[in-house]
Order: sequence, then C-alpha cells, then structure tokens
Amino acid sequence: MKKVAILGATGLVGQRFIRLLSGHPFFEISALAASDNSSGKTYGQAAHWQLETPLPDKIKEMVVRDCRPDFEADYVLSALPSDVAGPIEKKLAAAGYLVFSNASSHRLDQNVPVIVPEVNLDHLNLISSQKTTGKIITNPNCSTTGLVMALKPIMDRFGLEAIEVVTMQAISGAGYPGVSSLDIMDNVIPYIKNEEEKIQREAKKILGKLKEDYIEPASFSLEAQCNRVPVIDGHLLSVFVRTEEKVTLKEAVQAFEDFQPLKGLKLPTAPGNPLIYRPEPEAPQPRLHRNSGGGMSVSVGRLAKAADKQIRFVALVHNTIRGAAGCALLNAEAYEIYFGRR
Repeated sequence: MKKVAILGATGLVGQRFIRLLSGHPFFEISALAASDNSSGKTYGQAAHWQLETPLPDKIKEMVVRDCRPDFEADYVLSALPSDVAGPIEKKLAAAGYLVFSNASSHRLDQNVPVIVPEVNLDHLNLISSQKTTGKIITNPNCSTTGLVMALKPIMDRFGLEAIEVVTMQAISGAGYPGVSSLDIMDNVIPYIKNEEEKIQREAKKILGKLKEDYIEPASFSLEAQCNRVPVIDGHLLSVFVRTEEKVTLKEAVQAFEDFQPLKGLKLPTAPGNPLIYRPEPEAPQPRLHRNSGGGMSVSVGRLAKAADKQIRFVALVHNTIRGAAGCALLNAEAYEIYFGRR
C-alpha cells in the first residue's frame, strides 16, 4: 500500500478525498494537513463534515498537521485553495513528493500536465521536463473536466472547429461555506471569477498535442459563459459544437457510447462508463444523475443537430467528485499503472 497525505483535508474536496480513499486497494491515508487554524486538532474537531456517509472513526481521531514537506507519504493529494497552493506544492515537489493537485496554481505552467485520464493520459510524459525530484500533476477546473470528456470522442472522430459552452454551476464549487444564501436563493449569478478563462485555456491544453517539453494547444475556438445556480452538487453544461467533418446524430451517440479509453487498466476509481448517453428529453439533471458511476461518470443528453457540421448537447459532471477529488485520485491511480509501479 502506498501512503497518501491529503492537503486541505478539512474542506469539501478534502472530505471527498477521505471518502474515496476509504478501503482503497492501492492507497492508505497517512497524514491530514490543513491551515494553521486546524493544525494540532483532531480531524473531528477541525472539520465540519459535510458528506452523507459517516466520518470514519480512524480519520476522526487523526491529528491534523501543517503543510510542511516532511510527510511520511509516497503521494500528496492537494485540495488546497489556489491562493496558497502554489508555493506549498512547489516546496513539496522540490522535497521529492509526487503532488496530485486540484488547485489552479500550476495548471498553465509549461511543464505541468493537466490530466483527465480518459482524455490525455499520454500528457503524463510531460513531467519528465520538470527539474524537481518530485513532480506536480494537476487536474482541471470542474466544468472543464466534464466538457473535455464529452468533447474527446467527438474530436477523435469528427474534429473540432469551434465550441461555445454555457455552464450552470453548483454552489459547492465555491467551497464551504459556499455562496451566501441571500445571494443564491431565488437567484442565478451570471459571473464566477476567472472561471471562463480557466475553461478556455485548460480545455485547449488538455485537448492539445504533447511536444517534447510542452503542450501545443488545440486550434479550435472556444467561448464560455459561466453562471452560479442554486444547486448543491453537479455542474450542467450546454455545449454547442462545430465539427470539421459532417456528423449525424446516430454517429455522435455511437461516439459517446463507444468511449472506453481506460478499459482493461483496472483503475479502482474509474467508472464502468465514463460517458453515459441519456436519450430522455429531460435528462441529464443534477439531482437525478450527478452520482452516476459513483459520481465519476459524465452524463450527456439533449443531443440535437443544427447543421451538417453542428451539434449541441447538455453534459452533467459531479463537480466535487469527477470534477475535483475523484479526478485527482484517478490521476494518481493512472500514474501507478502508466509508469509501471503496479
């Protein structure tokens, strides 16, 4: 068993890491780290547990520590806020740790890959250009994760020329305690700071081509408009796509349903079906479908054709599982397999 330290362990994404690692066949939690306000307390004292599943007794009694790079751990899973994650993760990599980060701090660094294993597993090779003993591997913004998973099978078969996406993002994406009730109840907020830029840049990097020591961004155009909506979990994306080749609805559905890039790798966190096409006219919906595949599957529906080379659809991604902790953990599992450690 490999030992794993969780940074930002008391927050929503840190709590998802704890739940996903419970009974994991590869990894066991060896350390929980958080801010100075939590350091020295037991996890039960420091964390406001938000998940439906009970907090494991063993974790409840673990003492939370600071984020200094002296963990007894093989891997570090980081759920730190982006405003503090950057320098801490750099210090950890310099000290020899493999850091799987959910923060945005290093996603656009030239030699740091942004990985969604079903989409760009080969980009893991980019870490060879990092000069530190340890390495930093990131996963993307939660909305970007759902977007690129839905786009990848379309891109592979028909090419991508232009994408427009409108997101309806859950309040848990803002972390705990999230958005003020007076702001979000009976309301939609048509602005999420830096979110549109993240989607545009990260999606092009993820769907780009690996060169020797950098990623050549994909050439398609991408426009995004992001909104915060009064839903607890689950980001819904309305996606409009112009392809390079003609595409029929039947062909698009087949592309979604055939998408099984990790088949045979036996990654514990990988869902049986990374994409689930839902033909019902009212699907997908956050409350009904966000937990599909243990929260790791992206649901796609409302598929329609606008022209020979234009389709539109709706995609749903669980933002704190597939879009955050689950993707980072899947990256760690994929690293184990990809580099022959298992």
